[in-house]
Amino acid sequence: MSVYIITGAASGLGWELAQRVFAQGHELVMTDMNEQLLAQRGDELNDAQRVVCVAGDITDDTLQQRLLAQTEASFGRLDVLINNAGITHRSRVADTDPAVFAKVMAVDWQAPVKLCCQALPLLRASRGQIINIGSMAGWMPVPGRAAYCAAKSALAQFFEVLRIEVEDQGIRVLNVYPSFLDTPIEHNALGADGQPAKHARSTVGVMRDAGWMAERILDAQARGKAWIFGDRLSWFGSVLWRVWPARYLRIVRKRFAVELSA
Repeated sequence: MSVYIITGAASGLGWELAQRVFAQGHELVMTDMNEQLLAQRGDELNDAQRVVCVAGDITDDTLQQRLLAQTEASFGRLDVLINNAGITHRSRVADTDPAVFAKVMAVDWQAPVKLCCQALPLLRASRGQIINIGSMAGWMPVPGRAAYCAAKSALAQFFEVLRIEVEDQGIRVLNVYPSFLDTPIEHNALGADGQPAKHARSTVGVMRDAGWMAERILDAQARGKAWIFGDRLSWFGSVLWRVWPARYLRIVRKRFAVELSA
């Protein structure tokens, strides 16, 4: 059995992954900034021998160090790091406090990069794996999500480069690009002033359940895949953006009109 770290593990996709990883018999270290909910999740799994909960802000260097130290102290190894914790915003660039952009970049890009760099010695020793929860927004522009698109694009590029650099050390990388999922990341999206966004999000295609995506991720991991996309429609959108960007932009302006006017 393997040892997993899952960030943002108390809700949404992180919790769906945690339940499935636990059910497969693996050992699990969960972290989330919601200390109360994280403790509740640990109680639900109810196995102190296989589950460790470390609450805190994933952007905090001290939390990251504590997370890895606790993993090594409890299980002596790390096999899989799942960078799942994330945050988004719904606001036009010109209206948005730059602090919102900084926060999104800190959670969605800087935190997984720092955590991964600190975890590399453990992953090298186990010839382990890094799984990154990106987004199709990292492949194509989405109105009202400038910082989110930028952060997920940076995440993808960083770990594609890392993939090349560590493959001879036996470390594998799986980059995941979901489309629209029903998870708390969108329910808790920031507005232009850093407070919860006041307008509902726009979507394209089918709203998927987080459990559906978790099943696909673990199946892709088992099959040794390097990439997995959300669905055919979002994959097609990313291709359309590259081969016919004018057409893509016409569609996006129509479907995301509320983002352009909010």
